[in-house]
Amino acid sequence: MNILAIDTSTSLASIAVAVDDQIVAESLLNTNRTLSARIVPEIERILATAGLTIADIDLFASSIGPGSFTGVRGGVATIQGLALAFAKPCVGFSSLSLLAMNFSHATTRVCPMIDARKSELYAALFDCSSSLPSPLISDCVLPPAALLDQISATTEGAVIFVGDGAVRYHDQIAERMGNRAIFASFPLNNTHAANGIILAQHASKEGRLLEPGQLLPVYLRASDAEINHTSKKLP
Repeated sequence: MNILAIDTSTSLASIAVAVDDQIVAESLLNTNRTLSARIVPEIERILATAGLTIADIDLFASSIGPGSFTGVRGGVATIQGLALAFAKPCVGFSSLSLLAMNFSHATTRVCPMIDARKSELYAALFDCSSSLPSPLISDCVLPPAALLDQISATTEGAVIFVGDGAVRYHDQIAERMGNRAIFASFPLNNTHAANGIILAQHASKEGRLLEPGQLLPVYLRASDAEINHTSKKLP
């Protein structure tokens, strides 16, 4: 099976292509404010590197959030469009699960964090001791202090904090968690779509394939535009 997976939940997008159980191409690119102009050409470039075309892809996969509203929406729409054009199925996966996949088979709990702005984090807590992360705290959006309260109530021992949210709130996490906090080295703070291939394969084996129109973003909270629109309608 040929699989294309992408993640656009942060400003550093990731694209990967697999043929059966082998990654044949992967790309990381900064798409800050340029996602719509760069993502499809980059997909075409790495497919050409792998000796494939978009028509050769059997399964299209994308992170569905949480993360940047613009990024998540753009990535999902791109995969929807490609899958629809070639009448192929889709798979969606959590961007936080994808980040946790950097620590597959780790015996230490893993807390992926994406900066949600407004003094909040998109985060979760995973047991990553097997090949796929198992959630102990499901994807949520919380202020750092509230999240750390939940983590302390959920698990004992050390926790690996990873992602741009862990970088931004490093001092607060270290003060609260003390020597229980382990911070990922900087290359691990980015998602890798190659790990999304594994998530897509698992979903396919479980029969969790989607029609393109069923692939939907998961934002966890309303966008500023939605909040402003709602507030204007209130008396």
